Formats: sequence, C-alpha cells, structure tokens
Amino acid sequence: MPKRNANGLPSIRQRKDGSWEARITLGYDPGTGKQIQKSIYGKTQAEVRKKSTKALASIDEGKYFEPSKLTISEWLDIWLSEYAQNAVKFTTYESYAQISKTHIRPKLGALRLSEISPLVIQSFYNQLSTDGLSPKTVKNVHGVLRRALQQAVSNGSLHSNPVDSCVLPKTPKKEMNVLDENDIARFLEEISGNRHETLFALALFSGMRQSEILGLKWDCVDFDNETIIVKQQLSKPKKDGEHVLTSVKNNEVRTITIAPSVFALLAAHKEKQAKMKLSAEEYWVDDNFVFTNDLGGHLTHSNIYKRFKSILFKIGINDVRFHDMRHSYATAALQSGSNIKALQKNLGHHSPAFTLATYAHVTKKGDKDSAMRMEAFIQDIKSP
Repeated sequence: MPKRNANGLPSIRQRKDGSWEARITLGYDPGTGKQIQKSIYGKTQAEVRKKSTKALASIDEGKYFEPSKLTISEWLDIWLSEYAQNAVKFTTYESYAQISKTHIRPKLGALRLSEISPLVIQSFYNQLSTDGLSPKTVKNVHGVLRRALQQAVSNGSLHSNPVDSCVLPKTPKKEMNVLDENDIARFLEEISGNRHETLFALALFSGMRQSEILGLKWDCVDFDNETIIVKQQLSKPKKDGEHVLTSVKNNEVRTITIAPSVFALLAAHKEKQAKMKLSAEEYWVDDNFVFTNDLGGHLTHSNIYKRFKSILFKIGINDVRFHDMRHSYATAALQSGSNIKALQKNLGHHSPAFTLATYAHVTKKGDKDSAMRMEAFIQDIKSP
C-alpha cells in the first residue's frame, strides 16, 4: 500500500520553485521488492492534495491509470503502421493516412494523449466546420480519430475514448434524383447501339455500384443461371496512383439475379469483345474484365461518367448522377413489388432496415397502393 501520513494522505512538501509535490506508491517491483513511486505536482497544496487523494482512491480500487506521454502524432504513427495497415483495405489505409496528415496532425499532433479531452476534440471539430469542411469530411475525421484512440484505450495508453461524447455536425441528406419510367425509356433509346450500352443497362437494372461494374470480370458472370457474383470493385486511385481491385463495400460478397434482357446484352457484348481481342492480337491485355477499352484494359470512372452525362444532356436531364442509376433501380424494383429483403441483398446494404429507411418515400407509396388494393377487395366481396 502507498505510504501515507496519519490522516491517510501522502506527505506533501513545497518545492524550492514554490510549487507543491506529493509522492505516492503505485506498487512494488516484483523482482526487487522496491516501491514504484510517482510524484504528483501542482501550483498549490490544495491542488496536489486533491490530485493525490484521487490517485490513491484509484489505486485502492485497482483502477489507477498512468497517463501516456506519447503525443497524438506519435500514436498515429504507431496505429497506422502496426494496426490499421493490416486491418483494412489498402485504399482505406491510404484514406486514414491522408486524413491524419491533412487534418489531425496539424491541430492535435503536438498534444500528448493524456492532454486530449472531450472538450479539446469538440473544439477541434467545431474549428474544422468553421474552416469550411463539409459535415461528411468532419465525420470522416472523427471516424479515423475514434478508431486510433480506441486502440490506445485497448492498449492501456488511454483510460477512455474522449471522442465518444462529442457532437458532430449534421450531414445533410443528399437529394435522390431518380429516373422515372419516361426517363428510363428515353435513356434506353439513346444508349441503343452505343458502345457502352451494356454497361449503362447493367447500372440501371442491377443496383451495382459504378466501381463494382468497372471491376466486374467474366468469371463472375454465370450465363446459365443469369446471375452475377459481386465480390470486387475497381477503386479510384489517389493522386498519381493506380487503379486497384479491392473487396466490395462492407466486404459483403453477393450474388444477384439479372433480368434476361440484360443478360442478352451481356452475351452480345462478350461476342463483340472476342472480336476486339482478335483484332488487337498480341496487344490485348487479357485481364478478363467485362468492360474494357480497345486493348482489354479496364475503363476509368471519369471517362464513363463523362459519357454518361453526355447521354443525359442529349435527352434533357441534367441533375442525375451515375450513382442515381442505383437509386433508380431500387425505386423501380420496389414499385414493381420486389421484396425488401431481396432488394437489400441485391444492393449490398448491411440490413433491410437501412434499405427501408433509404427508400421510405417509395415504400410509403407502396403502402398506400396496398391499402387501396385491399379496399378494392373489400368492396368487391361486399358487392351482391
């Protein structure tokens, strides 16, 4: 037990510089039997007495925690190299490193882990917002900092995670602009015969993300069962980087069933690609991608997006993103009576509840239609 005076408190002395010091015993070295002591300092005797009393109570309860002397920047170096690098996808790791470098280190890097408090973090988030960062970016910064500090908690370098009680700015919900039946009809007419007709049709009628379509390979296309295995995506490169194939979002490999007419387009597309391969001869890059350039290489996000927007411009639609094709598919599927669980599986959402929340506007309309059908049934059986 720590050595204490008659009042149960450690001896406190005033130092030559006017500050005060108390020494407490944390325990005993198992090898030598000597006391392991710690000095507690303060500007006044009362401050030191309060600190040492709290520390002694923690020791008695077995809850004493020795504050870490590591700085935030030093801990980020350890966390990124020893933990994050082997736990997440390469592109996610790059994102963590970039967020740490750009946003966290400049403002918090010099502070010790022991100096980080919820108020310090909250002020940091508020300043990021004041500096013009979007709520989504602030949320991303929060995510990296939370993961890094949670590992410090697990390692015993922090008693608790100070970011848990912080309040994040509200992220405005992105407006969902979907293609209605007339828009889809005009879109299909415009892409008919287009070099990327099959790609755009798959985007519209499968619910696949753009990166998943660009990363699709022929070994994941089952013509017999008219299904596609979605297990990888072609990730956008960072500055001066290369495209890389990574696992799909949430690592949720899924098998989706595609409409027969879309599979007919895929079959015709495969035949055209075979002819392109013969023409290219030894210059063909045989990476087995479904959608390629003239030499078999993968397509890029920016090039496809430009072609997509060009088609929309021709039919007078300017406010639809490529990702809205996915929303258009989900909306059409629900309006056609698709089961919400089946739709969740096709979209790769983590739960049916998320799918319901995302497309609540459609499901509400479906509820109304269902009620009207029930009313028609009631009136029908009541008729003589």
